[in-house]
Amino acid sequence: MTRSLDLPALGKVDTLAQELALLQDTGKRRIAMLGTRHVPVVSVHLVELVARSLALEGHSLLTSGGQGVNGAVIRGVLGVDASRLTVILPQSIERQPPESRDQLSAVLHLVQKPEHDALPLVEASAICNREIVSRCDQLICFVFHDSVTLIDSCRIAEDLGKVVTLLYFD
Repeated sequence: MTRSLDLPALGKVDTLAQELALLQDTGKRRIAMLGTRHVPVVSVHLVELVARSLALEGHSLLTSGGQGVNGAVIRGVLGVDASRLTVILPQSIERQPPESRDQLSAVLHLVQKPEHDALPLVEASAICNREIVSRCDQLICFVFHDSVTLIDSCRIAEDLGKVVTLLYFD
């Protein structure tokens, strides 16, 4: 008896092939790690560990300057090699909370956007995330199901052909 096999959609084959190629690729990548400000305590340590591990492997990491996931990425990479980290702020450093400013003072590659200071933070963050996505090869994003701005950034990354790993806290 013969069996008919349904072939997967062409888009899914392309995505799978791209992900398999990344697993086999030993080259260094620019990996963006973004996420929510509101992170469970245990998850903060996980994010730091992932960021630290990627930096130890020689990858360059990009993130933004907020607390939570982005702060954990910054701590993780700074603990390994500050030169592997680029932080792009949605606004100027003066618009960041004092605890973020202290951490950001150790970042070697810090990009500020004072021209966005007059924008609401959600709008400035969306613009910032698009820039981060445009500079990376791969995006790892930690979110809740209602993290609209971050999930939109993941869609943009997918539309640009980036490999996207979306991890939900809830």
